[in-house]
Amino acid sequence: MKSSHTSLTERFLALLLFVSIVSGDSFEVLGQENEPSEVFSSPVLDLGIVVKDLDKSASFYKDVIGCKEVKGFSAPPAFATSIGLVNEMEVVARVFVLGAGEKQSRLKMMSFPKAEASQTDQTYIHSTLGFSYLTLHVTDLSASIERLKKAKVTFLGKTPVPLGGKNALLVIRDPDGNFIELIGPMQD
Repeated sequence: MKSSHTSLTERFLALLLFVSIVSGDSFEVLGQENEPSEVFSSPVLDLGIVVKDLDKSASFYKDVIGCKEVKGFSAPPAFATSIGLVNEMEVVARVFVLGAGEKQSRLKMMSFPKAEASQTDQTYIHSTLGFSYLTLHVTDLSASIERLKKAKVTFLGKTPVPLGGKNALLVIRDPDGNFIELIGPMQD
């Protein structure tokens, strides 16, 4: 039963990603021209992730995945509590980006060693409601695969799988079990 479920999951992921992968990185909002948003001041999406071991996860995203670390930030317990994010704990975040430039998404990583956090069910992306995976578009999936193999990272399912043209999809997990999709061309 598990193998047919895995096969269905793989097909679902491939279908979800088909438009963005085969057509490139440009997206058009349905029913609209590519106009600036009237709601958002920036097209950039930042993502905060709480990890068990900040140094281990930072090393994984930097050395294995290839993210660049930029200046992080902190918030004292009183302020972080006043905005509803924590209960009397300091927030210290390390920040990672995918490349150079001002307008890009940021992965804000933090750890709370004194908190008793519980792990979400990450058996499959549908096992828990909420954000389920991170998709990173890379310039050379072959080079990413070499770094991942060197770090002894397990590839999920039957990935990498071809998606059309030179693009392929690889699914892995970070040190806390979070799903990461890497999409990009395989070099010959």
